[in-house]
Amino acid sequence: MKKTRLALTVMLAAFTHAAMATDLCQPVAASSASKAMLAAAQRHLGDQPNPLPHLHTEGTLPNHGIREQSIAAEKDWPILRQAALAWRISGDRRYLKQVDNYLAAWAGVYRPDFNPIDETNLDMVINAYALTAADLSPETREASGRLISSLGNGYIAHIQQFHGPKKGTQTNNWQSHRIKLITVAAVALGDHAMLQQAFGLFKQQIADNVLADGSVTDFHDRDALHYVVYDLEPLVQAALAAKADGGDWLHATVNDTSLSAALDWLVPYANGERSHEEFVHTRVQFDKDRARVGEAGYSGTWQPKSSATLFWLAAQLDRRYLPVARQLAEHPADWINVCYVK
Repeated sequence: MKKTRLALTVMLAAFTHAAMATDLCQPVAASSASKAMLAAAQRHLGDQPNPLPHLHTEGTLPNHGIREQSIAAEKDWPILRQAALAWRISGDRRYLKQVDNYLAAWAGVYRPDFNPIDETNLDMVINAYALTAADLSPETREASGRLISSLGNGYIAHIQQFHGPKKGTQTNNWQSHRIKLITVAAVALGDHAMLQQAFGLFKQQIADNVLADGSVTDFHDRDALHYVVYDLEPLVQAALAAKADGGDWLHATVNDTSLSAALDWLVPYANGERSHEEFVHTRVQFDKDRARVGEAGYSGTWQPKSSATLFWLAAQLDRRYLPVARQLAEHPADWINVCYVK
């Protein structure tokens, strides 16, 4: 009887994953974007995973600590997402096998640090799992599900430990990245309780982070539109993931402001009506250090094209943002194009 109940639980979970993934991403096999994705995925079919137990790039300059090793290991993640999409497009089991191998490798090695800047791109791994969960080997599905659950619940637990006056990283872009990871984990797992917690955290972040005029606290701390984009993009990704469960987070209003209000504030800069010199009055020494060593984007005039992905994602939630998205880039990033653009 216990084995029967366990089997039913696994089948139900797989069905939930498949249903969520269908809502989250609906690739059209005959589209030019899907054909291009398949060609790109085929070039990586022979690649092998390079997992690390820990990654660290946050707050580091080139050749500092394990930055370079971490960047190299992270190259697995877009390959993994690409293979998952290729499987959904083509049904070619070579791609499913690659996803299974990569997920098994990372789930067997990686241990979360709960630094949201180091871990933000794990959304690619989570989305790859969501796209393939129903078809993975049981061992890989179970191990990957444990990792994703530990990420989502672990970030919630870390947030719940915040007490007293909130520090910058509890309300700035760091919190936006935490919320993205919790939300995509909840959707991938079909965990509605976790998703409700994510929505509560999302609304609190809007209250803490988006000011009455639509600007975000990161802009006032860093004097940089770079950090406006970096703050808003994970929130838009969270809102897009939640759409798979029927939620409209983009327009959720808290204290007379919303995520859409923050995007509206950025639009005049994105479409070229206004310009901004980056990091001139930043309060963060690390920004000055990066400018000193010549890292691109940490001085000079902000380049609107750097917000193309943000506005293409936002356009999937509200077509008002489609004209500015098209102005910034004729076509979105390949994964956005395959999943959402019809």
